Amino acid sequence: MMYRSIKLKTSFLVVCLIAVSVICLVVFLSENTDNTLRVTADEKTTALPVIMYHGIINDTRYQGTYVISPVQFENDLKKIQSESYTTVTVHDLVEYVYNNRPLPEKPIMLTFDDGYYNNYLYAYPLLKKYGCKAVISPIAYYSEYFSHTEEKVSATYFHCSWQQLKEMTDSGYVEVQNHSYNMHTEKGRLGLQFKKGEEENHYRSLITEDISTAQKMFRDNLQITPEAFVYPFGEFNSISEEVIQSMSFKCSMICAEKVNTITRNKECLYKLGRFIRTDKMTSEDLFAKFEH
Repeated sequence: MMYRSIKLKTSFLVVCLIAVSVICLVVFLSENTDNTLRVTADEKTTALPVIMYHGIINDTRYQGTYVISPVQFENDLKKIQSESYTTVTVHDLVEYVYNNRPLPEKPIMLTFDDGYYNNYLYAYPLLKKYGCKAVISPIAYYSEYFSHTEEKVSATYFHCSWQQLKEMTDSGYVEVQNHSYNMHTEKGRLGLQFKKGEEENHYRSLITEDISTAQKMFRDNLQITPEAFVYPFGEFNSISEEVIQSMSFKCSMICAEKVNTITRNKECLYKLGRFIRTDKMTSEDLFAKFEH
């Protein structure tokens, strides 16, 4: 009788253990399934091609890798419309990532580096004509210089003045971002490139001062605070990325040709790739790079 009682108790215990295990398994699977669905929803991705322009000039003598014609730029805008793209700005991306604001179904970004006067002369009127937006990233030193020069205005080498930049930003068709105060011309350095043998503290101090100077100029002259840093020549490194993030920039842009994947993760806005627009390609050639 004692043996039979022990056997019954043992069987009952086994049944209980099995029941508990089944319940735990069901709960685990249920929670795991919920988490999988939740992660999938949170990780919704949006493809974002970014086009990199520089100069727009009518004179064919000056056209090349970094300079296209107004007609070519207009053809790009027509292509944007025919392919149902919607132009977005850096702030649109920041609002999407940080504040859950929606993005258009097919976003695309147009960027102009250096802030040439011909952007104001040719690109700006076309942006208004086609209802498109663009991001212009001036070299602050040259914006300051050409705001006070008495030289005759030239479309080939002049940069936008503060007044011209202010007009464009106020229109809503142009957003201005930081392209450094003057990291294009420092001797022995390409953009924010780290020099061999350079002390890290010196490097940090140098680029922080330069970028901060530009930020102050944008605030003082345009009443804006850029949210993105656009690397001169696309040169960046882990230290420069650390510096700009510590300065509260929410986005950075380089020159690698890639379609960007935008998610709700804040890290997705750093080191955005861009496709350079040269005079040797058609709009169809350009768009084929990121549509396949």
